[in-house]
Amino acid sequence: MFNKGNMSKMLKQAQQVQKQMENVQNELEDLKITGESGGGLVNATVNGKMEILNLNLKDEILKEEKDLIEDLIISAVNNALTKAQDESQTRMNSATGGMLSGMKLPGM
Repeated sequence: MFNKGNMSKMLKQAQQVQKQMENVQNELEDLKITGESGGGLVNATVNGKMEILNLNLKDEILKEEKDLIEDLIISAVNNALTKAQDESQTRMNSATGGMLSGMKLPGM
């Protein structure tokens, strides 16, 4: 049987979750996560929206071959993105009370 009170309560909860998700998305834009490779020779910083903010190469790495430098850059960026994805998912699950647990949201 349809109960208007329950439906109203569910809609209110959905609106609260949506607002919490928007707040988390705003926080993720300001989040800065750094990944590294080569023992710290390469550092990549991304935000929670999976955007690369900074890439730093130590001078010593420039003496290495191009292929190695490229591999280390890719590794550092992937490391940072993985950390950012994990943190984004944790924050989103926290905001939604785990309702999205197990779901991989693109860009989250």
